[in-house]
Amino acid sequence: MAPPAPKPNTLLAIMSKLGAVAFFMGMATLIKIASVRIPPGETVFFRSFFGLPIILVWIATRGELRTGLKTDNPLGHFWRGLVGVTAMAMGFAALGLLPLSEVKAIQYAQPVLVVIFAAMFLGEQVRAFRLTAVALGMIGVLIIMSPRLTAFADGSANPYLALGAVLAFGSAIGAALAHVFVRKLTMSEPTSAIVFWFSVTASTLSLLTLPFGWVWPTATEWAVLVGAGLCGGIGQIFLTSSYRYADASVVAPFEYFSILLALGIGYFVFEEVPTVVMLGGIALIVCAGILIIWREGKLGKDRKQARKVMTPQG
Repeated sequence: MAPPAPKPNTLLAIMSKLGAVAFFMGMATLIKIASVRIPPGETVFFRSFFGLPIILVWIATRGELRTGLKTDNPLGHFWRGLVGVTAMAMGFAALGLLPLSEVKAIQYAQPVLVVIFAAMFLGEQVRAFRLTAVALGMIGVLIIMSPRLTAFADGSANPYLALGAVLAFGSAIGAALAHVFVRKLTMSEPTSAIVFWFSVTASTLSLLTLPFGWVWPTATEWAVLVGAGLCGGIGQIFLTSSYRYADASVVAPFEYFSILLALGIGYFVFEEVPTVVMLGGIALIVCAGILIIWREGKLGKDRKQARKVMTPQG
């Protein structure tokens, strides 16, 4: 039998979300440290493979080890894994080329892009309010990326920085597409299966990059890479738990706590100083994201109220 649905607990949901943000930021920090010598495909393997034990323990504690991994849609999991692992690889490659806070800022385009892709592939209606928020978010992304993209125009900047910006934006596109795949999977698949089979698919697909120059890690790099995998697995559990105890509209805004962590870690660990242009772009993207989250929450409440009115009483 499946475990009973947990009672709503807003405080626990928020704390779980903040825990997820902290562990995912720890993972990104460790990946950035490892990316000095370790190629992106290899870091994806360590992140996915060493997160599996944590995920399996979590599934076992939910009593779903026998039933929760079954799937009626293996092809759906494959496509979700392919898109997700591509996004992960691009994001990890970007971390090796750009400041941590800049990569995270560009990746904040994901919730904005989800609105576009949900309209394209899921048939969701997008009205003027959300279109305005999407436009605001994309302007913010362009502001952040613009100093990097001038590299090819005047030759004054490092072209690798432009590549890093493109990779970071590509990872946001891939993550948004993966989100759409997950929405489809949740209609027929349990959460435990989605989380588990993504890690399995990512671990398997990342092995295909072996001929392209994997290196044997040093003892320190082993510790960093395994730590990144463990942080990713724990972060995934915290993230899933946060959405079990409260609506997405309640916990989603706390994702932006990560920008404070990214700026702090970037400054104190990597000596990265954010520019005024980047901070301005971040502000626009965060405003757009919060507007979209607020609108989604309002629409969700309206739908619930409509169902209550339509339900016969007595």
